[in-house]
Formats: sequence, structure tokens, C-alpha cells
Amino acid sequence: MPVTVVVGAQWGDEGKAKIIDLLAKEHPVVARYQGGHNAGHTVVVGTEKYALQLTPSGVFYDSVTPVIANGVVVDLPTLFNEIDMLTSRGIDCSRLKVSTRAHLIFPWHQSHDAIAEAVRGDDKIGTTLKGIGPAYADKAKRVGVRAGEVADPARFSATVRARCEAENIVITEAGGEPLDVDAVVEQFVALGERLRPYLTDTVNFLHDELAAGTHILLEGAQATFLDLDHGTYPYVTSSNPTAGGACAGTGLGPRDITRVVGITKSYTTRVGAGPFPTELSDATGDKLVDIGREYGTVTGRRRRAGWLDCVMLRHATRLNSLTELALTKLDVLDTFETIRVCVAYRIDGETTTNYPDLSDTLARVEPIYVDLPGWMCDSTAARRPGDLPDAARELIELVEREVGIPVSVIGVGAERDDYVLREA
Repeated sequence: MPVTVVVGAQWGDEGKAKIIDLLAKEHPVVARYQGGHNAGHTVVVGTEKYALQLTPSGVFYDSVTPVIANGVVVDLPTLFNEIDMLTSRGIDCSRLKVSTRAHLIFPWHQSHDAIAEAVRGDDKIGTTLKGIGPAYADKAKRVGVRAGEVADPARFSATVRARCEAENIVITEAGGEPLDVDAVVEQFVALGERLRPYLTDTVNFLHDELAAGTHILLEGAQATFLDLDHGTYPYVTSSNPTAGGACAGTGLGPRDITRVVGITKSYTTRVGAGPFPTELSDATGDKLVDIGREYGTVTGRRRRAGWLDCVMLRHATRLNSLTELALTKLDVLDTFETIRVCVAYRIDGETTTNYPDLSDTLARVEPIYVDLPGWMCDSTAARRPGDLPDAARELIELVEREVGIPVSVIGVGAERDDYVLREA
């Protein structure tokens, strides 16, 4: 299958990096297509744990060319901190390619992010304050600065200076501290020099690789229900993590995509504010958080936790044309006597299997559950479908019936090889 898209099917943090790392074995090109350094992904390689924010997960394979494509907004300090960290630990980053069309994040974006969130008071969205939204806003307003502009240092320097001076006016008027223009210009001119060797026309690169028969893996950040158009607005990210965003974010066409893998935990989590029908605000929820180590890779924030929601997964399948699911963190449920799965919602006395279009409506739904017996044994040693406990297989089969697509991968631990493969 020439082009595979991996997309989160919940609110993020589903374990995409583990599945991408697995799939990268058969995809010589791995491209990140949207988001920025607000998205953390963790890969465990032997005794080494790597927490990344921008670098595509495929960087751990010498045979893979990692690509930061045009739909990504790039924070250069974060990118080079990651490159330096990976290089110091023996990972070759010279193969990395960064799109000339990718937009850059600057300190004024982070200032605007912090000011906007402070103004919201109790109605905070829960942004990571990384400047992602303001950078995408500048892109939409056609005043953004693209990575390819660093190729002309003098012009890039003048552009950064002019933009920083203009943004300082807005920042001070909003009550923020003005930026040191000279320091910003000096920092980003130096970073631009470091960036130049990585710059690539990634649209043509990806199409040339596709024409040569290379298998390409497209990696999204965040997830379906944080999508700007289809997520629980306004508690969403500033780009399109759905599979449709993979086309805009890379320049590959819809007919080039042949496989779309949705990643879901065996339960549900989300970070920050917003409706969450199956949320557990009790000891069971605390147990999911504790066993699953549900704290953000980037922010360290405690995630909210609840039971698996098949209404969400069914809608994610529709939005992304999912061909299969990868079900992660099955082992987190090893000690639960009863496991609940939401299969429908009750809204104002009416039962529906459709996902509501408005966040206010979603906040009012009552989940309808199917209760399954837990397996009450260790699943982490499973490597073949037959190794899984019968009750775990019952859970997987229920998900497949409710969602209508197969579960092809089951994650049973944090290590790189802790998974079970099934035929999709």
C-alpha cells in the first residue's frame, strides 16, 4: 500500500508514536503533516525513552527519511533541541527534510497565545501556550513567515525585524511585555542558518518517491476530535489532524492514500477543557490515570479518563475513511473486574448512535454502556492473537462489531515490541 495515514481516533495521546514506529519498518518515508510542538509522542527503544514533539517517529530507523511537511508549524528552538538530543544519543538526523512551505513559529506567537488565554479567564481552551494557534492564524492572514525564506539571510533578517516590531505594538497594547527585537532577530537568523541544509521542496520529493514505488507513511499530530472543523469546537487544535488534512498538509492527492489506520486507546482520555461523555470522576477514573500514566508528554498535565466510546470511534471512521484500528494500552485494563464500553448516547430521552454536531449537545449526552467481564490477568506477554485472554478478545470483537472495521494491532505494553498483530 503506497500511502498510509495514521490518525488519532479520539482526543489525542492514543499512542500513535508506537504504531508509527511499528509501521515505519515498511515505509521508507515518514512525513508529519500538521500541528506543531504542542504534540508530544513517546517511543521506547530498549531501555531508552525518547519524547519528541516535532521530529517524525521514523527517525529511529536508518532506512527511513523523516519529513516535516508543509502543513506543520515549526518552532526552530524546539526542532534543534530535539536534533541535538537525538544526535547526542546516536540517532542520525541528517536525513530529516523540512518543507520550504512550512510556517515558522516566533516568540510573538507565544506572547499572543498567553495573552489570549489569560483574557478568557474561566473559559480557557487549555492551549499549550506554544504559539501554535497564532502561527496558524498568521498563515491564514497571509502574514506568516515560511521556512524557505531563511535561504536569503538578509531578507529573512529584515522580515523578522519588521514583523517583531509590528507585533510588539499589538502585544504592549494588550498589556504584554514587548520582545527584544534585536535578540529575536539575532536568534532566528542563527537558527535559519542551521535550518538551511534541511530545507526541501517536500511536495515534489513525496511525489517523486511515490512515483518510484516508495511506501510513504503520513503521521498526524493530535487527533480527530481536536480537528478544527470536526472536533469539539472551540476546544480544538488549530489545524486538521483528520486524514483529509494529510492531503493539504503534504501535497499528496486523495487518490494516493490507500490505507488509513485509526489509533484508539482501550479506554478514552482527553487533556484540558471540553465535553467528555464517558469521563470517570471517581476512583475508577483515578485508577485508569495511575495505571496508564496519563500525564501529557509536552505539558505534564493530568489527563481526564473514561471508558471506551464506540460512538466516537464510529464517527472517526466516517470522517477519516478508516480502514482499520490499532487498539493501544489494552494492558491498562488487566486488573478491572468489569469493563464498560459506550455503544450509544441518550439525548433528551432519545437514543442515538450518531455523534452530535454541537459541543453543547455532546456535554448533555448520557452514555449507554455494554458491560463486559474483565480478564483479571497479565496481558503484556501476548504476542499472537491466541495469547490474549478470552475476555480481551471479546472486547476487541465488540469494538469491531460496533465500529465496522477490523482491529489490526493491539498494544499490550509500553515497550517497542509490546504488541499483537491481527489480520486487518
